[in-house]
Amino acid sequence: MSKEKIALFTIFGGTGDLAQRKLYPSLFKLYQKGYLQDHFAVIGTARRPWTDEHYHQVVADALASLHADADQVTAFASHFYYQSHDVTDVQHYITLKRLSEKLDAQYELQGNRIFYLAMAPNFFGTIARHLKSEHILTENGFNRVIIEKPFGHDFESAKTLNDELAETFDENQIYRIDHYLGKEMIQNIAAIRFGNNIWESLWNNRYISNVQITLSEKLGVEERAVYYDNSGALRDMVQNHIMQILSLLTMDQPVEFTEDDINIEKVKALRSLRPYQPEEVAKNFVRGQYAPTESVKGYRQEDKISPASNTDTFVAGKVMIDNYRWSGVPFYIRTGKRLADKFTRIDIVFKRPVINIFNHELPDNQVADNGLAPNVLTINVEPTEGFELRMNAKNVGQGFATTPVQLNFDHDATAAANSPEAYERLLHDILNGDATNFTHWQEVAYSWKFIDVIQQYWDDHQPSFPNYKPGTMGPQAAADLLAQDGHRWVYQG
Repeated sequence: MSKEKIALFTIFGGTGDLAQRKLYPSLFKLYQKGYLQDHFAVIGTARRPWTDEHYHQVVADALASLHADADQVTAFASHFYYQSHDVTDVQHYITLKRLSEKLDAQYELQGNRIFYLAMAPNFFGTIARHLKSEHILTENGFNRVIIEKPFGHDFESAKTLNDELAETFDENQIYRIDHYLGKEMIQNIAAIRFGNNIWESLWNNRYISNVQITLSEKLGVEERAVYYDNSGALRDMVQNHIMQILSLLTMDQPVEFTEDDINIEKVKALRSLRPYQPEEVAKNFVRGQYAPTESVKGYRQEDKISPASNTDTFVAGKVMIDNYRWSGVPFYIRTGKRLADKFTRIDIVFKRPVINIFNHELPDNQVADNGLAPNVLTINVEPTEGFELRMNAKNVGQGFATTPVQLNFDHDATAAANSPEAYERLLHDILNGDATNFTHWQEVAYSWKFIDVIQQYWDDHQPSFPNYKPGTMGPQAAADLLAQDGHRWVYQG
């Protein structure tokens, strides 16, 4: 049975950075692996007056870092067509319809259409309406639309955006892409939990003390300054990436490993988020902004950033899940710019034994730290992909003094190199009509409702910024957040 997928991709924003950095290389890798062969075509649209020939060169340039065979690159690029397009102009959609039908016949695409909206969200509704009114959607094949974050700026704007899309597309046709859901180790969360009884039997408030999720970035805002200053770390990272990771960590086992059953369990988990009252936000959430040093600009000194900006470049928070499985277990989250290093990790901290029978083995000058060191399961998402397990073992030598030891597993370099990049995985899922690793509307809605209370409190209270140095793991208040509960961050920086 052939693994070839058949579809016409139309990329609104085909000249943009996302298309060139992520989409074209990912589509090419699918082409190299035979998932795309003879029966596919791509229409790139944007305002620029490019020719097809120039577009082919842009696509080829986007693949330069892959060091692929030149003839293969040329053959791949020949499937790309460019249309200069104003998304508000009806006439341009009429032209797009003619081109789509021509390519459908030429490549035998069976009416299968994938529309990628790689543009600002304020255009999503306009594009969707025109796709419907100008009859660019087909009746004999599938129609799927892909949208990038930000999916709204708060719950109300997200709902408006969703309502606009819903006038044209059904929920099962909308693919809200979150590239973190395409990462190898994020997808591994389900395998770890539901494929190993040793973990799923302990995956609850009886055995787990706390959970820590860290998405750390070493660089500043770079070329995303304008977008970032209107967003901040809470909206840019917590509402989507971290909330999705949290739902995968806390959901109950689905009846089957299917899109619908997983979505049901993720929504149940997000519905169980304990909503904070405004006065509780200051106790449970911390925000930060990086300061200048001799070698690094502070956030307020970055290009296109106001010197009085109060945008958060760091967030740490305590999230509680009010259900039978997780009641009483704090989930600590943090993310930020200009931190100690670039990495993503999840630390599952287990409760210590109730009684430490080895206390008498401690040297006279050493005080027991409330018993044995906790066991910690770490899921390393990036840049290293793998697991770490910290456990207590007997010290070598006389007596029974214990010491923490670490068991590690990392994907080897060859496996990691051959592993599909996140966008490649997700585009392949879309071709298969599999939305398991995408965000559904109810997940978006519950995430925004939780985040909006925090953001509103911050908007009403002026922060004291800047409050952390580049190269650290954020402001001291982030460490104090855990210390008030008797915990500490596993990764200290």
